[in-house]
Amino acid sequence: MQPTAQGVQVQQQAAPLTEPCLHGTVIPTWGDNRCLRIGLLGGSFNPGHKGHQAIAQRALAVLGLDQVWLMVSPGNPLKDGRSDMAALPVRLATARQLADGRRIIATDIESRIGTRYTVDTVRVLQTRFPRARFVWLMGADGLATLPRWKNWRQLVHSVAVAVFPRPGQNVRALHGLAGRYLARWRVPAWRAHALAELSPPVWAFLPGAQNSISATAIRQQGGFNAAAGQPHTPDTL
Repeated sequence: MQPTAQGVQVQQQAAPLTEPCLHGTVIPTWGDNRCLRIGLLGGSFNPGHKGHQAIAQRALAVLGLDQVWLMVSPGNPLKDGRSDMAALPVRLATARQLADGRRIIATDIESRIGTRYTVDTVRVLQTRFPRARFVWLMGADGLATLPRWKNWRQLVHSVAVAVFPRPGQNVRALHGLAGRYLARWRVPAWRAHALAELSPPVWAFLPGAQNSISATAIRQQGGFNAAAGQPHTPDTL
């Protein structure tokens, strides 16, 4: 048994992929030997909302994943200095409203392992969870802005990527710098179920229903008060 930062103990030996029993809500800071296909959905979650949940649920179904981690960033370097950014515990609480604690797990592991950039987070997770197969999950808006991320080419060469459509962003993403760079390694959507088992660079664009919910819109409409640290009502998330 391995102690976590919270003092909770979890089994160090993970169950095989074929067994139904998965690890619970605590992701151990120092890792374990879980042999699972795991989707990583990172972001500010300011607040977490149904759009995040929809991506997680679709990723589980289409990509054949065992878990999706909602990784609440301690601070997005592209959003530094914003006055409307709620504290990490508050944002984590909104993400937990979307999780079930078994297959969809909200976590502050980036804060605990001390990383701020995705490329560093993925590297550390791959080291600490050596038997896991990770897939980075992002919306088309993330792909469009990917060239602004630290060492983004190194990132896409280190982890499989699944891109989900976003209204008004898909053409910009697919024809932008990152989309053009990655074009040669794109696999068709019908092969997306194997993405976790393929060696990067590899990625897929998953066409389908497009969710227009955004954290910015929720805040602008008064559905989340970052200063007070509470959503106006769970129905808005």
